[in-house]
Amino acid sequence: MEESEMKLSADQIAGMVDHTNLKAFADEAMFEKLCSEAREYGFKMVAINPAQTERCKRLLEGCPVHVGAAIGFPLGQTTLECKVFETKDAIEKGADEIDYVINIAELKNKNYDYIKKEMEEIVAECRKAGVISKVIFENCYLTDEEKVKVAEIAKEVKPDFIKTSTGFGTGGATPEDVKLMKTTVGDEVKVKAAGGIRDLKTALQMIEAGAERLGTSAGVEIVEELKKQD
Repeated sequence: MEESEMKLSADQIAGMVDHTNLKAFADEAMFEKLCSEAREYGFKMVAINPAQTERCKRLLEGCPVHVGAAIGFPLGQTTLECKVFETKDAIEKGADEIDYVINIAELKNKNYDYIKKEMEEIVAECRKAGVISKVIFENCYLTDEEKVKVAEIAKEVKPDFIKTSTGFGTGGATPEDVKLMKTTVGDEVKVKAAGGIRDLKTALQMIEAGAERLGTSAGVEIVEELKKQD
């Protein structure tokens, strides 16, 4: 990517940020802060656990910031039926976006039909409701071959995004993984990088590699760092 292409404004970077608080102990004050910051900075979405969907929808009322619910989070080890119910429930409670974790065990078992069926059913629920769908790979547990395989399935099913990580695994996003995922899906599906993105340099590396969304709890710091450079 040429240098000129990387001269993004603070507003452009903010518009790519999924402002995240997925901590089990996050209380009302933390969600008020999360939503207030998302509103102030113009972040694309707040990423939260499904139990907080109604709360954040209320806090963001009248604001273009999306509410995104994490499904089957963070292990991906609930049944397909549970994930579908969780997806429907989150949408009914106001979710504008759904980020679900694949069944990593079934991928390891090479049960690709299951991975495809899971993706098809969850993406179908999102499409039906006009909601954005994102498929979380959790790349820290996968071989490059497995990453490519899920990306190939995604290229066929066409969720809106494929995503590197939950941020709760043994590792987060890397430029190499983003590049591999983007190369596999091409223009059919977008890529979200998440996990370990805590400064502007890392954020720009992910964007340069092909990411169009950034999942991070450091969105404020990243945008403020860029503003200081202007």
